[in-house]
Amino acid sequence: MFSRDRWDEILQALTANKFRTFLTAFGVFWGITILVLLLALTNGLKNGVTSSFGNFATNSMFMWTQGTSKEYKGLPKGRFFNFKLHDVATLKREIPQLKYVSPRLQLGGFQGANNVTRGTKTGAYQVNGDYPEYIFQQPIDILQGRFLSYSDIEAKRKICVIGTDVINGLYDKGEDPLGTYIKVNGVNFLVIGTFKASNSRDQEEDANTIFIPFTTFGQAFNSGDNVGWMALTAEDEVSITTLKPKIMELLKASHKIHPEDDRAIGNFDLSEAFGRVNGLFAILSLVGYFVGALVLMSGIIGISNIMLIVVKERTKEIGVRRALGATPWSIKSQVLQESLLLTIISGMVGISFAAFVIFIMNYILDSNGPVENFANPSVSMSVIFIALFILVVSGLLAGLIPANSATKMKPVDALRTE
Repeated sequence: MFSRDRWDEILQALTANKFRTFLTAFGVFWGITILVLLLALTNGLKNGVTSSFGNFATNSMFMWTQGTSKEYKGLPKGRFFNFKLHDVATLKREIPQLKYVSPRLQLGGFQGANNVTRGTKTGAYQVNGDYPEYIFQQPIDILQGRFLSYSDIEAKRKICVIGTDVINGLYDKGEDPLGTYIKVNGVNFLVIGTFKASNSRDQEEDANTIFIPFTTFGQAFNSGDNVGWMALTAEDEVSITTLKPKIMELLKASHKIHPEDDRAIGNFDLSEAFGRVNGLFAILSLVGYFVGALVLMSGIIGISNIMLIVVKERTKEIGVRRALGATPWSIKSQVLQESLLLTIISGMVGISFAAFVIFIMNYILDSNGPVENFANPSVSMSVIFIALFILVVSGLLAGLIPANSATKMKPVDALRTE
């Protein structure tokens, strides 16, 4: 197997007709290149689409109230209602599989009217009333200070945590915002922390966000115990989608909503949407493997055909070797080695070329900024190992038919061949 003379013969056979060898190897090179690039592009598309989910816990859902669509217990159709803080307590008590239940309130928006001032500077920012656990549902990077705490909730402290664009809009360059005050609709709030969203669905909006304690929001802006909407996250071993029917049942019963009224409570199941996206890209990856394998198969067939021609050209040589005592396996192994070597070399060059193209794509993306729904095209090492496995198997298959053909020759018949 590792005989120097054997490998010299193999190299001599492959270089005897260099142009033919090059064309044969190109089929495998192109096939493996297409396979790796297809998987990298699929992964880039997946990264771009899934980034729209941000870094919010994917086993989550959002719920809000809408008008009822059915009469129930004497209450009219089209009735509007609000979630209450006792709904949060009920959900936590009745459904222990819920990891976080975060009631939320919201004021204004960064594209709306100016609602925040500091000195002579004003701006339109989104003000959220939240509980401390929300940071575990949508992780943010605290740059200075801290996030909200339960002591802030209980004491109804007028404190806030502000985003980077709030700092840029209300503070001079280099000015430290910690310990300063800003006014939200005329109410003073002490800045105790600053943050940025590391991977957000809407980085511009999050950078223009101000977090204040939920209870403080209710007291300062007269929302009482109303809840604007809720973010719910299930325990890791439980899908939020499986808990959704019970959640709906409890909330409908609490607010006297018809059990079959599907319009009264709006919801967005992030887990379900994320699962659909993952399923779609799993199919696309299979399509990538299938298409790449077909292209690679054409190259393998080319190698097999060329090896048949090589065996035919070397019929007399094979006859002499058989007459001198060469075993059928030694003849077969040489043909298989030639096929395997040609396949692996051309395949490795194809993988290297695909890696270079992927590097260029990422360099262009980094230089020109992010592209919508496309980010970081790449393949994992597992894909490379799969590609190498495909190359080895393909090389053996490509050489199998020519090798069997070579061993079936009788020495006498081979020697007679001109």
